[in-house]
Amino acid sequence: MKKNYLELTRIIERMHRRFLDVLRAELARMEVKDLNAVQALLLSNIGEEEIVIRDLIERGYYQGSNVSYNIKKLSEMGYLEQQRSEHDKRSVRVKLTEKALGVVARIRDLEEKNAAAFSTTGISEAEVESAAESLRKIERVWSDHIHYGDE
Repeated sequence: MKKNYLELTRIIERMHRRFLDVLRAELARMEVKDLNAVQALLLSNIGEEEIVIRDLIERGYYQGSNVSYNIKKLSEMGYLEQQRSEHDKRSVRVKLTEKALGVVARIRDLEEKNAAAFSTTGISEAEVESAAESLRKIERVWSDHIHYGDE
């Protein structure tokens, strides 16, 4: 089990990097030169919501300093609009601009094409669901470890 666990953690890490490579390639095809893959993924995760920055961090997508830096850059480049809460001046809500929505639409198209490509390579929907379920369980184990330790 230990050997398989270690291999799995390496695969997860490589797949994340490879997914960012896919996003980089798509941004290049779109001739979007001012965004990097991490920023494009951030925009995609925000989607059409208006969201509090803290929620992105709490959902586990990003670390605090990383998300703050990227939110600032994305706002400066015209991809995000920020608004401070009237009730809590420390709380900032963000939403995508039209410019960002165009990029996110292209990313959604890319996700659909990649999902369709699975079936042409012999990967069944049941296999994808099984893999996703296994990864959700691993995420739960890791989250529990972060919150509760070895109890």
